[in-house]
Amino acid sequence: MEVLPRQRFALRVCWCAAALLMAAFTVQVSTGAGGGAVTSLFQGYLYSVLQFAGAGFCLWRAVAIQKERLPWLVIGLGLLSWAAADLVWSTAYADDPNAPYPSIADALWLAWYPASLVMLVLLVRSRLRNARGSLWLDGLIGAVATTAIAAAVVYGPVIHEGGAGDLSPAVVTGLAYPVGDLLLLGMIVAIFGVSGWRPGRAWIVLGLGLAVNAAADGIYLVLTAEGTWHEESWVNALWPASSLLVGLAAWQPIRLASAPRDQSVRLVLVPVVCGLVSVALLAYDHYSHLNGLTLSLSAITLLLVLVRTALVFAENQNVLAHSRHEALTDPLTGLRNRRSLMSDLEHELPEATVEQPLALALFDLDGFKEYNDAFGHPAGDGLLVRLGERLDDAVRGHGCAYRLGGDEFCAMLHPGPAGLDVLVGACVAALGEHGEGFEVTTSHGAVLAPAEVTNATEALQIADRRMYARKGDRRLSAGRQTRDVLLRSLSERQPDLHVHLRGTADLALLVGRELGMHGDELDDVARAAELHDLGKIAIPDAILQKSGPLDETEWGFMRRHTIIGERILLAAPALRSVARLVRSSHERWDGDGYPDGLAGEQIPLGSRVVAVCDAFDAMTSNRPYRQRIGEPAALAELLRCSGSQFDPEVVDAVARVLEREMAAAAEERLRPRAVSPAA
Repeated sequence: MEVLPRQRFALRVCWCAAALLMAAFTVQVSTGAGGGAVTSLFQGYLYSVLQFAGAGFCLWRAVAIQKERLPWLVIGLGLLSWAAADLVWSTAYADDPNAPYPSIADALWLAWYPASLVMLVLLVRSRLRNARGSLWLDGLIGAVATTAIAAAVVYGPVIHEGGAGDLSPAVVTGLAYPVGDLLLLGMIVAIFGVSGWRPGRAWIVLGLGLAVNAAADGIYLVLTAEGTWHEESWVNALWPASSLLVGLAAWQPIRLASAPRDQSVRLVLVPVVCGLVSVALLAYDHYSHLNGLTLSLSAITLLLVLVRTALVFAENQNVLAHSRHEALTDPLTGLRNRRSLMSDLEHELPEATVEQPLALALFDLDGFKEYNDAFGHPAGDGLLVRLGERLDDAVRGHGCAYRLGGDEFCAMLHPGPAGLDVLVGACVAALGEHGEGFEVTTSHGAVLAPAEVTNATEALQIADRRMYARKGDRRLSAGRQTRDVLLRSLSERQPDLHVHLRGTADLALLVGRELGMHGDELDDVARAAELHDLGKIAIPDAILQKSGPLDETEWGFMRRHTIIGERILLAAPALRSVARLVRSSHERWDGDGYPDGLAGEQIPLGSRVVAVCDAFDAMTSNRPYRQRIGEPAALAELLRCSGSQFDPEVVDAVARVLEREMAAAAEERLRPRAVSPAA
C-alpha cells in the first residue's frame, strides 16, 4: 500500500503509543496495580480511549488510501459504534438497577456484527480470486464445525439459560451476541479455507482480532450465566485488544490471493478432521446431553463432508479426463498425436478386412524449413495450425488426422467407395500452401491393411519408407534442376569460374564430412560451394577480368555479388537454405568481411566451410591478376589466416583432408607400375 513518509511516521508513533497503553491496561486489570482509583481511571477512560483508537486506525486507513476504502470505512464505523456503546453504558446504565433491556447500548453493540460481516464479504470479493468449489466447501465445513464446538464448549450454558421457547426481548438480545460471534468465527474460518489455509498476514491479524472479541463475549456470557462475573476481570482487556488488532489489520499489505492449485494434505485433512469432530460431538451427546444448536451444526458438518467428497470425486474425474485429452492431443494444432495414433492403430488394424480395408498415410512437408527461416517460427506455427485444420476437414467422415511432431502429419483412413488415391490426393492438397516467395508442399507414403500390413509398427515403417523415397525423388528433382540451370548460366558466362566452383564444391563436401555434417546439411554446403559466386553474373566483365587491383568503386560492385546471389537463389524454394549460406560466404571470422560484418559463430558453419575452400581453390588456380601457388603454400596461408579471416576449426579440418589427399597422392606415385609383357 502507498503511504506517504510523513504519514508513515505518524502512524508508527500512534501505534507505539497504543501498544504501550494497551500493555499498561492489561497489566493493571490483571493485577489491580495502583488500587481502586487507578482501576477506575483505567476502566472509565483508558478503556474507551483504546476502543476509539482501534476505530480511528480503520477510519484513518479508509481516508488515506483509496483501495478497499469501503470495507475499512464500514468496520471503522462498526468499531466506533461498539466504543460508543461502552461509553453510553458506563455513563447512563452501569449504576441503574432498572436499566432497560435491550438498551440503546445493546443496539450500538449489536451494530458491530453486521458491519463486520459486510466488511468480510467486501474484502473476500477484493482479495480472493478464482476459488474452486471444493475450497468454498472446505471453508464452510470448517466454519460449521468451529461454531459447533463453540456452541458446545463456550455458549452451551448461555443457550440453555434462555430456556426452550422463551423468545422475550431480553433472551433474544442475550442470544444475539453468541449467534453474531459464531457467525463471525465461521466466516473467518471459511475465508481461511477458501484461501487454501494460506490466508496471509492481513487475514491472520483480522481473524485474530475477531476471534479475541468472540472469546471475550463468550467468557463474559458464561461467567454471567454462572453468576461469577465481576467488573475488575482481566477479560476487560480483550475487547480493546480486539479493536486494536482489527485496526492493525487495516494497515497490513494487501495480498491478492489465488486459490491454490495443488491438493495438499492439509486440504484433505480439513473435511476429515471436521467430520471426526462432528462424529465425536454426536457420540458425546449420548453420554452428556448437548444443546440442540450443537447437534444441528454437527449434523450439517457431516452432510457437507459428504457433499465435499462427491465434489472432489467430480473434480478428479474432470482432471483425469482433461489429462487424458492432453496426453492424446497435439497442443499446437489440436489434432490427435502419435500416442493417439498408436492406440487407434492397435484398435483398428485387427478389425480391417479386404472388403473394409484400413489405410495409413504419412505426410512430411517440403519447404517448411525455408518458410520458417524466411518468416520466423511464430509464422511457421501459424502455418502448421492452418494446414492441420485443412487436413482435418479433408479426412472428416473417412478417418482421423494426426500430427506426429515437427512438420509430420498422418491420416488413418477408411477408403470405402471413394478409393485411397482420391483421399490421399485431398490430404496432399490440404497440406500445401504457396505465396509470394514461398511454396510449401508435402511428400507422402501410404500403406493398406490387411493387404500389405497386419500390425502398427510394420504399417508405420512401410509408410515412412515410401514417404521418404518420394521426398528424396522430389527434392533431388527440384533442387538439381534449378542448380543445373544456374551452373549452366555460370559456365556460359565464365567457363573458368565454373571449373573453380566445381573444385570448391568437391573440397567443401570432404571438409563437411570431416566436421560431422550429413544429410541435408552436407548437401546444402556442397550446393552453396557450387553457387557461392552466382551473383558475379551481374558484375561487369571489366571488373571480373581486370588484371590489376580493383579500386574502391570496383570493390563496391564486387561486394554486392553475395547479396545478388542470395536474391537469385531465394526465387527457388528448393534452394532457400542454400541462399543463406551464399550470402555469408565472404564474411570473415574477425568480423571484417561482407556484406553484413558477421563475426565468429554468427556466421553459419556452412558459409565458413565455403569461405576456406573457396580461398584454397582460388590460391591454387590461375587468375588474370596472378599465377597459382602450390598446395603446401596455400595451406600455409590458410593456417596463417586462421583465427582472423577463417574459422580455426574449419582450417584444421581442411588441413586434415588435404594431408590425407597429399599422402594418398604420394603413395600412388611411389607405387611400382606393372610392365607389359609385350615390352
